[in-house]
Amino acid sequence: MGNPPTPRWFPVVAAFLVCVTIGSMLVVRDGVTGRSRTPDASGQPRVAGSALHLRGRYVFQRHCAVCHGRWGDGRGEMSVGMRPRPRDFTTGVFKFRSTPSGFLPTDEDLRRTLRRGIANSSMPAFGSLPENEVEAVIAYIKTLSPRWMDGTASDATQDLGMEPSWLGDPVGSAGHRAAGEVTFVTYCAPCHGVAGDGVSAVSFSLEDIWGQPSPPTDLRTTSLKSGPEPIDVFRTLSTGLDGSPMPSFAESLSAVQRWDLVAYLLGLRRSNETPCASETR
Repeated sequence: MGNPPTPRWFPVVAAFLVCVTIGSMLVVRDGVTGRSRTPDASGQPRVAGSALHLRGRYVFQRHCAVCHGRWGDGRGEMSVGMRPRPRDFTTGVFKFRSTPSGFLPTDEDLRRTLRRGIANSSMPAFGSLPENEVEAVIAYIKTLSPRWMDGTASDATQDLGMEPSWLGDPVGSAGHRAAGEVTFVTYCAPCHGVAGDGVSAVSFSLEDIWGQPSPPTDLRTTSLKSGPEPIDVFRTLSTGLDGSPMPSFAESLSAVQRWDLVAYLLGLRRSNETPCASETR
């Protein structure tokens, strides 16, 4: 007697079981069906594929993918020729943070960048985006890199302290500006130039970790990428800009020295301002 015929439904069931088995082992790149998880406000993990994550994916595809790419790798349709290039979220490296150098940003850091945009770049400000969409797209961004899962996420933020009272007093801050100039010449001028205009012997050869040109910023402008306020400047000095040649000075300079440096940089900005028409008549 021969073997009994194989039921017609058997190949279909077998194929289904194989797909389920393989699917449970794979992490899809965009995280929709993978196992990517990020903690929510209560500390519980968000599972990729949740309602929040799917809403964030929709917001990302609608507003961000054209530059940052469908997969968040910085290779969107509009990215060609952009300088600087759109952030590659798959690397999990972020410049603008309140966390120590080498750590991932907080949700508030990501929210600040989304709301403000980044000056002197192609990153616009999404100030009118509803807060629930901002929250959702932040959750989605945090599924694009395995770094959010490997322990580099941290609740620790760099201690920024309070702005000193003398900062807004031109007379009281004069001595601090003088001290800041000494620090500037030693720590900043080699890259940013003696005049703070971003021109130095090495400025045209600096690159970021992605191999893209990363010229030093002209520190005389008010349109600094990290933000225009004194606390924004202090934060950058404290945390550095990960992925770029700009280091953190949290270990090499005291908080007092960093604030003195802020005072000097604000002085550079004012000295470069063009007098208004009423002042030139």
